[in-house]
Amino acid sequence: MIRVGIVGASGYGGGELLRLLTVHPEFTVVYVASQSDAGKDVASVFSPMRGVSDLKLEPYDCDRALELADVFFLPVANGRAMKTAPALVNAGRKIVDFSADFRIKDAELYESTYGITHSCPELLEEAVYGLVEMNRDSIRSARLVANPGCYPTAAILSILPLLGQRDAEGEGRRGEFIVDPASIIVDAYSGVTGAGRTSLTLDYHFPEVNDSMTAYKVVGHRHTREIEQAISCCLGVSPPVTFTPHLAPIGRGILETVYATLTRDLNSKGLRDVYESFYADDPFVVVLPEGQSPRTGSVRGSNYLHIGVFVDDRMGRATILSAEDNLVKGAAGQAIQNMNLMCGLDETSGLKAPGLYP
Repeated sequence: MIRVGIVGASGYGGGELLRLLTVHPEFTVVYVASQSDAGKDVASVFSPMRGVSDLKLEPYDCDRALELADVFFLPVANGRAMKTAPALVNAGRKIVDFSADFRIKDAELYESTYGITHSCPELLEEAVYGLVEMNRDSIRSARLVANPGCYPTAAILSILPLLGQRDAEGEGRRGEFIVDPASIIVDAYSGVTGAGRTSLTLDYHFPEVNDSMTAYKVVGHRHTREIEQAISCCLGVSPPVTFTPHLAPIGRGILETVYATLTRDLNSKGLRDVYESFYADDPFVVVLPEGQSPRTGSVRGSNYLHIGVFVDDRMGRATILSAEDNLVKGAAGQAIQNMNLMCGLDETSGLKAPGLYP
């Protein structure tokens, strides 16, 4: 068995890792660290783990972590991973980081986006952006993977097929654009778990969220840079993306709608065929039958992302809808998918369970 350490284990991401790794055939969790809940039993922090885990949360200690674990997940706040990762990487451990610390390749852009001075810019070049469907081969040989944000995961997977087909290696994008890249608009809706567990503001309290939806950070949301960087990897240039997030009165789940102006004469069936071909070898991206729209309830608890494809013939515009569980495909499940590849395992290992219904 591959011994797993989780640093920052008491948040929603850490809890979801514990749930999913409990049934993983190759990974076993041996070390869990938390600043806020050190000394507590895992089962007292996550009640579903009662009768499942007898682990105790510890204050993070690098030497002890290295002694116990072979690989590490870092579901930590922005600014913490850049301080924790170097010693683990230098000791030969494989790491998947949940924070934004290694997602943005330009240290100055990271600093201007997140308001944090990057203390480990030397690892930015080495870190691989962990969107498997975009960087599968690079992830296999990586020591440090930056797990994508939940919003960017759905947005990028919705957009990629519009920007050309895969090259022979399966990673780059070549060919004619199906849409005008400068026309891309993303409307996104997320459940309240996307805000995290330990530092909620008044806006996320039940009376504020229940029976209400609202947009937030309408201009300049920080995930915009992450989406634009991924598009830049495909195009060589980075057209601006309009991205608007919304808070929905649900616990978990993300629903996104991408709009873009077509540059080719395609109907809904033709565009759907493009998506089916593009994702034919990606086990967790499901292109829905023609005319069907994705639902957050259909992917709840699973590592699957569902995509619906439509063309507005009158406007000459593509409308792409996607749904994912922000805590699984948008966080812990995708992290395990990455670590599976990094450890030479089947990327679907431990992740094949369908969503919960009802």
